[in-house]
Amino acid sequence: MTKVAENNSQTIAKNLATVREQLHDLAAESSYVNEVQLVAVSKRHPIEAVQAAAAAGQRDFGENYVQEGVAKINALAELSLTWHFIGPLQSNKTRDVAEHFDWVQSVEREKIARRLNDQRPAHKPPLNVLLQVNIDDDDNKSGLAPAQVMALAKFVDACERLQLRGLMTILKAGTEPTQQRESFARMRSLFEQLQQTFGASVDTLSMGMSGDMRQAVLEGANMVRIGTAIFGQRE
Repeated sequence: MTKVAENNSQTIAKNLATVREQLHDLAAESSYVNEVQLVAVSKRHPIEAVQAAAAAGQRDFGENYVQEGVAKINALAELSLTWHFIGPLQSNKTRDVAEHFDWVQSVEREKIARRLNDQRPAHKPPLNVLLQVNIDDDDNKSGLAPAQVMALAKFVDACERLQLRGLMTILKAGTEPTQQRESFARMRSLFEQLQQTFGASVDTLSMGMSGDMRQAVLEGANMVRIGTAIFGQRE
């Protein structure tokens, strides 16, 4: 390992420790969650960065781009990591996602859910699915309107090769902390409705990134997706 690579690995390990400590403190402060699962968003970061994070104990990684994600999954197969697809998913990319990833956090259409179900290999466990909600009605964001969530949830719940786990959202850029908390609170309400209908298997509310994880956890997020605060700026 070169000196530069060693320094980068040490920085990633230190950043991870800082984020984990912050999440622990936020969970203690939150009225809704006791623990928060961390997904390290490794998109556009090299394989070496993922290896460094894995060496520091990180198991869950998020990728936005199918080809990049599949390449990392194949290269790091011996590490037995858990991979989350978190970006917009086109129908011509569903097979690669169904065959390689463990989670898809960005399902927003019945067509995509059906293809993922049909293409999930029989020897693998059901693919964990989160429905993406456009809680701020943002034209620049993907996702379901809140009123559409229950119908798609029923469809996913009926799919043999999919496991409905909960909801994900990305807030509108530039919102103030008070607005963020209001949006996250609406997401928590939707999530609780989903739990009431589908039971304990619905256990994941994924919301919050490097810039708004505090507001997210305080309003009930039990999974956050953190990239910059762990890996630094993307290449």
